Amino acid sequence: MPLTSSITPYDPEWPQRYAEEAERLSPTFGSALQEIHHVGSTAVPGLAAKPEIDILAIVTSGSIREEWTRAFEALGYRRGGDLSPGHHFVKRDVGGVRTHKLHVCREGHPAIARMLKFRDHLRRHPADRLRYQELKLALERENADGIHKYLADKAPFINSLLASLE
Repeated sequence: MPLTSSITPYDPEWPQRYAEEAERLSPTFGSALQEIHHVGSTAVPGLAAKPEIDILAIVTSGSIREEWTRAFEALGYRRGGDLSPGHHFVKRDVGGVRTHKLHVCREGHPAIARMLKFRDHLRRHPADRLRYQELKLALERENADGIHKYLADKAPFINSLLASLE
């Protein structure tokens, strides 16, 4: 079973794609938006990734408001499952291909620090970035069970690296 997209070499256009989408999305949140960040593998220069732009929106509100859901739908997004209380997931596909993933997290949610710390570490440490890339490529080659298995199999590396930073 394939992933949502194939892993490709780093594309220097990914930061611009993030910036354009962040500009489209930001008005949706109004004054509840505290910060918006490019996260995930496409936010790490030099790292091969699924060409799906991950965006982290940090908000003061505890849950996605009904008007946000309608605005996301108007922008081509649909709700995914909530990843935990206060961490909502929204995704956008264009022509049947995943293009963007939006994480909406309430201020102070632990996922915020994890995403930013992991991204920043990989940006600054080429050896860990290469190890992570090799793992992702191997998992993609061996994958027979789809995206959930791929994500689960990446988790030990991510958890171990983050634990070593504490």
